[in-house]
Amino acid sequence: MNKFNRSFWKERYKNQTTGWDIGYPSTPIQNYIEQLTDKEISILIPGCGNSYEAEFLHDSGFKNITILDIVENPLKNFSKRVPSFPKEHLIHANFFNHQKKYDLILEQTFFCALEPKFRKDYAKKMHELLHKKGKLVGLLFDFPLTAKGPPFGGTKDEYIKLFSTYFKLKTLEKSHNSIEDRMGKELFIIFES
Repeated sequence: MNKFNRSFWKERYKNQTTGWDIGYPSTPIQNYIEQLTDKEISILIPGCGNSYEAEFLHDSGFKNITILDIVENPLKNFSKRVPSFPKEHLIHANFFNHQKKYDLILEQTFFCALEPKFRKDYAKKMHELLHKKGKLVGLLFDFPLTAKGPPFGGTKDEYIKLFSTYFKLKTLEKSHNSIEDRMGKELFIIFES
């Protein structure tokens, strides 16, 4: 059984216990987005929360962004904040049931929110959702995995073992431009399917 289910996350939003929500796009991800030139690529942000990264992408002219969350409230918040974002690209569903293919998937505090027992499923599903040569890009926490969470941590060695089955690990390094509270605790990733 998954104790961090829809009800758990719904309660976190209701009580505004959303410490992962920094209120703006994560600097490393924003910097990555800023160097992208093809505005037509298909992009998924799973476990999107209030999705400031999707807002930044939309405002930057990207045309094919999909955001997905198991809780409806952050999707509604996003829709109010960004009314011009296509409603059909707001997906209220379980990530593991999603079936579309993408060129790019952005990882921002979704992996660390899942119970560690789902990590192999996550890696496999990410690979399934990407087109050939598609990329999984974002941030993973870099601190020892404990039973306490979310967020659940992990180490570079653990991530290499987990993701190398499905991806070419192009980049897996300490993030040099994390926000102050996360400095030294994040790894920036670019994994290619």
